[in-house]
Amino acid sequence: MNLEHVEKIANAVLYEGYLLYPYRPSSVKNRQRFNFGVLHPEAFDVSRMRTECVVAGASPKVDVKLRCLQLAERDNWQEGHERDVTITGFALEPARTEVRPFRFASDDSGGLKPGARMENIEGEIELICSRLADGVFKIAVEVRNCVTAGNQALTRDQALLRSMISAHTILQVAGGEFVSLLDPPEVMRQAVAECENLGTWPVLVGDVRHRDTMLSSPIILYDYAETAPESPGDLFDGTEIDEILALRILTMTDDEKSEVRNSDDRARRILERTEMLPPEHFQKLHGALRGMK
Repeated sequence: MNLEHVEKIANAVLYEGYLLYPYRPSSVKNRQRFNFGVLHPEAFDVSRMRTECVVAGASPKVDVKLRCLQLAERDNWQEGHERDVTITGFALEPARTEVRPFRFASDDSGGLKPGARMENIEGEIELICSRLADGVFKIAVEVRNCVTAGNQALTRDQALLRSMISAHTILQVAGGEFVSLLDPPEVMRQAVAECENLGTWPVLVGDVRHRDTMLSSPIILYDYAETAPESPGDLFDGTEIDEILALRILTMTDDEKSEVRNSDDRARRILERTEMLPPEHFQKLHGALRGMK
């Protein structure tokens, strides 16, 4: 399993829609951010996601990693800080359940900027295993935001500070292999049909020769998704074309670029990276032909 390759795909999911062109806080479409994989406080909106997938093997063990962003607010702008929780060595045995509570504390972020504030987030991960047949198991991973607003009526921005943003899970198996939910072998179709996923889309990732890693994403992907090797870096919008976005960034006025530089650190890095791209790299972004059959 190529962990670096998996993390590239997972990071694209983590920051999908984080900030959109023209990357300025004042632009209309950046005032309604964070629409993928948001686990809100209970009673505000969706507070849980559930992944179910099939594992084949005599005595498999699964590692589960939850990844998400926790927001900090400064000057009416919300920036994301990466968070993760890992559970290792969950043995797949009939009728086994494990619940792991976790907490993302506001004082865990040493990198907060002056004047920024962050709320505590409490949640839990529940792992559930059931046996479908000899050597065939179904594993369910449910992630829940356990923050309660009480009698307080939260605005969307207030709720987002107490939410897990772009929440997704990475599952790795030893002693077995995952079954594709998109293209299962005929003997596994019934087992796959019994899987119910809530707010998530599990796909195989990593080396196409192996089936040891599953990414459960809040956006729809296909098995063994890849990032384009020509891309110079994240633009937070996987549905756009790098060349178009890069050229548009270069057409910004000096005042617009100043706003980008002074808002979000990730937006500033996008601007600086794009301004430094040499002409030959733009030729690479113009198009590539590969994989024709």
